[in-house]
Amino acid sequence: MRRIGSLILILLSVLPAHADPAERREAPPTFEQLLAESGMALAVPDGFAAAEARPNARFIYDHAYASLDGALEIRYAVRPLRRIRIDYEDPHSAAPDPDHMSPLMFQSIVTRLSDGRHSPTREYPSTQAWEKFNADWAAAAVFDMNSGFATEHRQALVIAMHKNALADAYTIFLFDDYEPVKQGINDNLSSLRFLP
Repeated sequence: MRRIGSLILILLSVLPAHADPAERREAPPTFEQLLAESGMALAVPDGFAAAEARPNARFIYDHAYASLDGALEIRYAVRPLRRIRIDYEDPHSAAPDPDHMSPLMFQSIVTRLSDGRHSPTREYPSTQAWEKFNADWAAAAVFDMNSGFATEHRQALVIAMHKNALADAYTIFLFDDYEPVKQGINDNLSSLRFLP
């Protein structure tokens, strides 16, 4: 268990950087570059305005939109697998395969964003993951937000998706009251998805 915890910490510290140390001297990739590298497309949410990606101590994201009334914010994070470096030292086994890490990464992100509080989570059946996101794996979690994510909203719905040999990606919906934003969430649930 100690090794898994260390691996999670290492991966979470590597994910926001988007690059290995040699590449960090260059400008970070744009959101459009990350989408292209990951074989993904973003449908800009209708009736939303671009929002600034705010630095925070919990989870670095790449792009955001907010509804004009401020009731719903959607944040996007795209992680091309080729940019993720796994530091793993165990002389008795090989480093984990990035294609098998998605559930663990998702749970780690949810734990960080919720401060470990109760977070109902469910994986999509593989056919639904494909239909909604063109993904090999997808999951969702809803929880009370931790203030460290630089948001005034109290609730979050996180959608995680993974496509083998390509990328992990996350769509994070932030809101205070679900009922008024339910339609906005449903309309934009698949706004970020892998290309067929």
